[in-house]
Amino acid sequence: MDLDLDIEAPWPPAFDWADLAERAAEAACEVAPELDNPRLTASLLFTSDAEVHTLNREWRAKDKPTNVLSFPMLERDELIDLAADGPPELLGDISLACETCKREAEENGVAFEDHTAHLIVHGLLHLAGLDHEISPADAAAMEALEIKALALMGIADPYGDANDATGA
Repeated sequence: MDLDLDIEAPWPPAFDWADLAERAAEAACEVAPELDNPRLTASLLFTSDAEVHTLNREWRAKDKPTNVLSFPMLERDELIDLAADGPPELLGDISLACETCKREAEENGVAFEDHTAHLIVHGLLHLAGLDHEISPADAAAMEALEIKALALMGIADPYGDANDATGA
């Protein structure tokens, strides 16, 4: 999977967000192999709360900012059946809200970069057709994949309820 990145203010320019995004995508591909297809491209927009608020209002009818938005372009069965050979396919778009991400990281006592990595993995799993809002079982399955992906990056369980990276 390739990433098409756009990093806007207010994301701090002193940090290598592109490298973090690539590492998060690699980890997501490890735990969700359907993402590891050379035909796939995902766009990732690092932007402001104001921009995410606008997107959330326009596309989800929710008049507030949120930490991450995912807009999948493929259905899960299309993604799973996608051959490795063929023309490029847009997996979908992800938008991250800087101020919300930073505030949540501070509230949870985690590094801003680690929380951002978690949200990138979370967004990519949504693009893969996973959804924590369907049922408790779906939420648990998605959470377990997030924990495993973050463990591959050396990032602790963001939920704090797993004994190890397998969720056991």
